Amino acid sequence: MSLNKLQEYYLPEDGNTVVALLAKHQEGATIVAGGTFMHGLIARGLVTDVEVLIDISRLGLAYVKQEKDRLRIGATTTFIQLEDNPDIRDNPVYGAIRDALDYPPPQIKNSATIGGCVSASCPFFDLPVSFLALAGAVHTRGQGKSREIPLTDFFAGLFENSLEQGEFMTELSIPIPAAKSASAFLKLETNANDLAILNVAALVSLDKSGKCAQARVFVGGGVGEVPVRATSAEKALHGKTLTQELCAAAGQAAKSDVEPLADHRASAEYRKAMTGVLVERVLKQTLNRLG
Repeated sequence: MSLNKLQEYYLPEDGNTVVALLAKHQEGATIVAGGTFMHGLIARGLVTDVEVLIDISRLGLAYVKQEKDRLRIGATTTFIQLEDNPDIRDNPVYGAIRDALDYPPPQIKNSATIGGCVSASCPFFDLPVSFLALAGAVHTRGQGKSREIPLTDFFAGLFENSLEQGEFMTELSIPIPAAKSASAFLKLETNANDLAILNVAALVSLDKSGKCAQARVFVGGGVGEVPVRATSAEKALHGKTLTQELCAAAGQAAKSDVEPLADHRASAEYRKAMTGVLVERVLKQTLNRLG
């Protein structure tokens, strides 16, 4: 089904206009930037009630800024702009982001935006799992207020987020972790352009003695309506010296954290088994980056 109810397309140049348009059209309005996710929904006949498209590509939200305490990524920053940024490319802390950006084809990288990818709240997407491991937060703008929402609170369900009526995402921020930190991401897929059957991201920070001071491990791609935090794997790592054997043990522990779904691409049993495999592998990759 096409956008048969579409009446207006707006291209505002300031946030106040966006907020006013959202207030006026309410549930009939949808924010777009790159439009890749919207295209997929239309192709599957899943968009029926949209009357107004509000394109935020002229709001000046395409940027990547490294500050003292956080990395700030504007909502209309494209995948390729993020991939080409030297702070992302050269810092092992952001290894999970680099890894996730290895998978999309060039057509997606050049069009898809960070804001759209996150706001879509699709549990099969890759970058949101990486952002979760990095303790990312969404920044929003609405009528008379702005908010900072941790990603763990932002994802509310399948294609559902915690944005309020009249509110839109302006930025994603990532706090700077401890000095000795690294992250990694892995994806299980059927082909190069497929949504994840399973994906895993991890961040590990070491203390001065070389032991794990912090670990964040998230699993997505068919383990729930939102990505799942593998707390058992994190507990297996905390306070210990990272070794190949410990990574394997944490991978096995992670299987108890997920209750995967079954679909036409994979059984629940297969996804659970591969959770252990991918968590082990992503932790070993993180260990390599920590040196």
